[in-house]
Amino acid sequence: MLLKSRLKPAILKGFRTTQHLGALQRSMATVSQNGHNKVQVKKIAGSIGAEIHGVDIGELDDSATKDIRQALLDNKVIFFRDQDLSPEQFLKFSAHFGKPVEYPFVKGIDGYPEIIQVLKRENEKTNFGGVWHCDTLYLQEPPMGTILLAKELPPYGGDTLFANQVAAYDALSDGLKATLSTLTGVNTSAKADASKTREDRIKDSGHKTEDHVSHHPAVRTHPETGVPSLYVNIAHTERFDGWTKEESAPLLKYLFDHQVKPEFTCRFKWEPGSIAFWDNRAALHNPINDYHGFKRSMQRITLAGDKPR
Repeated sequence: MLLKSRLKPAILKGFRTTQHLGALQRSMATVSQNGHNKVQVKKIAGSIGAEIHGVDIGELDDSATKDIRQALLDNKVIFFRDQDLSPEQFLKFSAHFGKPVEYPFVKGIDGYPEIIQVLKRENEKTNFGGVWHCDTLYLQEPPMGTILLAKELPPYGGDTLFANQVAAYDALSDGLKATLSTLTGVNTSAKADASKTREDRIKDSGHKTEDHVSHHPAVRTHPETGVPSLYVNIAHTERFDGWTKEESAPLLKYLFDHQVKPEFTCRFKWEPGSIAFWDNRAALHNPINDYHGFKRSMQRITLAGDKPR
């Protein structure tokens, strides 16, 4: 594809690296074609998010798996439609991209400890994880990615927002980037912003576990792309290491507001059988709690990650 030669020089100047240009090329073209799959990537927003079409996720070969992973790295979150998967099929699909691991606070569904139910019942007011966050930042090795499959949905509402933390970092001043490069975030599972969203599920299917605390860089380097991103969030980050909560609060508040600006986000409308797969190292997400009186049931798998650096 001769995309680069067709773009005006003024447009190319907007791309600071060949990686940015490569991402643009992939977003505008079919990624690959083989016997079972013709993997197509369609962006849904300017900063983050793309739908994947033309692929049978029950018949993934190495080539299609590689292309889907590249689409994930480029777009931070990818979506599939009309996937009526059994737990076994869901687990098999997820295993193409990493090792499924158990969630520390909620038991898995019967026979599949790595798959938890993300549920809000008709009579409940609080939704699971209903705050901006990346998953389980309080662990020593947070997951590399999360895969969510829609099973039962309300007649309206229940969309999920995603925010690109590479773009959020890029938009900071050089001075603030320099300051953040020296800081380590202290993250806890006990912070009320997140812990209150788990209460209903812990009551009916919870594990007894101690609170978790982790120390991770405020800016992490992605282990696959080498690109820096913000790595704090309002749900889990309590303070900076060596700072008090009071000293940390003003800077954290600025970062929490900044990292979810509309220009860094996309909004995904679920349908039964929809799948969202996000890169937990480079994206935040926030499920919108706007469907009181209706049930919303999803299945979730998280994939093992590494120690952030």
